[in-house]
Amino acid sequence: MKNILVTGGAGFIGSAFVRRMVEKYPEYNLIVLDKLTYAGNLDNLLPVHDEPNYRFERGDIAHRETVERVLEAYEVDTIVNFAAETHVDRSILEPDAFIHTDVVGVYILLDAARRLGVNRLHLVSTDEVYGSISEGFFREGDPLEPNSPYAASKAGGEMMARAYHVTYGLHTTVTRGSNTFGPYQYPEKIAPFFITEAIDNRPLPLYGDGMQVRDWLYVDDHCDAIDAVLHQGAPGEIYNVGGEHELHNIEVTRFILGALDRPESLIRYVADRPGHDRRYALTNDKIRADLGWTPQHTFEEAMRATVRWYQQNEWWWRKIKTGEYLEYYKAQYAGRLAGAQE
Repeated sequence: MKNILVTGGAGFIGSAFVRRMVEKYPEYNLIVLDKLTYAGNLDNLLPVHDEPNYRFERGDIAHRETVERVLEAYEVDTIVNFAAETHVDRSILEPDAFIHTDVVGVYILLDAARRLGVNRLHLVSTDEVYGSISEGFFREGDPLEPNSPYAASKAGGEMMARAYHVTYGLHTTVTRGSNTFGPYQYPEKIAPFFITEAIDNRPLPLYGDGMQVRDWLYVDDHCDAIDAVLHQGAPGEIYNVGGEHELHNIEVTRFILGALDRPESLIRYVADRPGHDRRYALTNDKIRADLGWTPQHTFEEAMRATVRWYQQNEWWWRKIKTGEYLEYYKAQYAGRLAGAQE
């Protein structure tokens, strides 16, 4: 690897990956291609803006001419694809964009990589492709049973990557990450949403009974896992990446309130979203045994650090929570909060 194209590199996990790789591997060139949709933010890349091994290109992975131009201009040998529509709630409201980016966009990347001789493509996926599991843990060979348009679109992209590996011999790898959190996360996901709302003493709309279970993974651990797969992962393989911290949503909410010294009376139990998966859980046995990766951060230390970051960086998130964000907030939560229970 020398010239790495990071698609979706201005988003939450993608920008964290770029920041870490630019510092860790000064001999690599990191080229970011991002459409800069609502969740793409060049502020996320300010820490590497002046680094000589970082470049930015604005564009859509579903636009073939743009993808091919960038691949050829930078002599790209490796693609790491973070570009995706990611929020389940938005996929329920408007699934079209998810198919465009998560399926068509992945196809365009794969086909361009095949035709232009890119050495490998890594696809960053999600544990949500498995669906819900009441007990036990999902393994990489388990059936995919996605329950939201978002999860289905990610599963579709994965199947296309598999097909390009089997049919054309393209070196593809996939990671299925669990519920990732940390600095620079757009404040629609539960952690940054509840942190920023609680800072302002606003009500926290918690879906259903709050007993949904997620496996919480700190973003730096997630990026280190992708790094390990890039350097050691086998062609065509899929690797689960779990944080090994299973918590109910209500537990996470209470932890955030405690870290901010806010009362639990801010919690509002609101109508659940359609098709809400009850529990996600992964085993890390494969990536641990094959690549030696394991998460390095406890939930408690990582979430406290995340809370501090949002407290100390209001310049970053306050300007986000205007305009389009407020329209989405009203559409998603205004009705639910009107009928909420404390």
